[in-house]
Amino acid sequence: MNYYCKYCGTKASSISSLTGSSCSRHPNGGHKGKHALYEGDEKTRYECKHCGTGASSISSLTGSSCSRHPLGTHKGKHDPAL
Repeated sequence: MNYYCKYCGTKASSISSLTGSSCSRHPNGGHKGKHALYEGDEKTRYECKHCGTGASSISSLTGSSCSRHPLGTHKGKHDPAL
């Protein structure tokens, strides 16, 4: 089973190895926090829970800003829906 970071899409074989390292797309800033577990299932398409934008991977989805982010337009990245 694979585990993914909800901020950047990094893949790991265990939760502990995923959450034990810093995340380049952490909301507090690059490498200012750890990876966070994406708790949804592996999918062929991921959608942002704020605006519905879709992508084939979490890393592709979370790589761009969200026009409907709760912090304001383009003030945060897309957030994958479960």
